[in-house]
Amino acid sequence: MTNPNTAAAAGSTQYSEPNAQNRYEVTHADLPLHCPLDSMSLWNSHPRVYLAIEETGKAKCPYCGADYILKDRS
Repeated sequence: MTNPNTAAAAGSTQYSEPNAQNRYEVTHADLPLHCPLDSMSLWNSHPRVYLAIEETGKAKCPYCGADYILKDRS
């Protein structure tokens, strides 16, 4: 069975390149936050890691160093 998260299986335009940016803005709709994001293909990225962002509004991925900012922080 092929991995449904590969760009080849889904069509190359469905997923964005993983870890292409150093800073991502996310909202509460993206919680629980994990890197790589759902919109990124997984076949050429690091393992999924969940990031605690709710308390501070900021998180950094320990694998790729991407910074995440919670835009709609209450």
